[in-house]
Amino acid sequence: MPNEATTIAFPLRGEWYTETSPADRVPSHGTNRFGLRYAFDFIQKDKNDRSHTANSADYLLGGIPLKNYYCFGQPVYAPFTGEVITVKNNTSDGEKASWLHDQTTAIRHSLFFDPERDGFEAIAGNYIVIKRAASIYAAFCHLQKGSIAISEGEHIAEGTYLGNVGHSGNSTEPHLHFQLMDSAIIESANGLPLVFDTYEKYNGNTWEIIQNQFPAAGERIRSLKSDRK
Repeated sequence: MPNEATTIAFPLRGEWYTETSPADRVPSHGTNRFGLRYAFDFIQKDKNDRSHTANSADYLLGGIPLKNYYCFGQPVYAPFTGEVITVKNNTSDGEKASWLHDQTTAIRHSLFFDPERDGFEAIAGNYIVIKRAASIYAAFCHLQKGSIAISEGEHIAEGTYLGNVGHSGNSTEPHLHFQLMDSAIIESANGLPLVFDTYEKYNGNTWEIIQNQFPAAGERIRSLKSDRK
């Protein structure tokens, strides 16, 4: 991670699994478009490495109800003090996560997505953009429809409750997509590197306090912040 990485708080509470991270490759999502260069994806998993309570075969067949996913509906918090620039809150999460539906959607968007025609919500779902300072913005994507609790133009403190993890937009299962970028306009933004001020990493049998770093894909981490919802 470059030396100019911005230090922020981890935006979730409790224990999380890092699904995608720039520790493993840059750009982390395979493209520099849409500010994705240093983006993260976070989900929750149980001790059996499962992100839901359903039969995994259901994901390939009829789909898994969103309520069966551990992270669906979990609260998201502001990682710094700043100004709310953009709020989009009206995209459906659907009722289920389905391999056929979600993969078809992902392929269609990768081939034919046009921000001007489709609207960026087709990709990001319900999302928030918050400004920390000139040329430092955070985006939170795929949030649960109707859960966003802040408004455009509002000034918020670090730790403010923002909304809930969802499955809206181009999402293969409920998760939080999070990134820093140099513009409030995601379509033209460049991704920015970041580190989290403090969190804990699970090392197999103990939790280790980590400071001013960020997790790699596959790491279990948990927040040291209190719940201010």
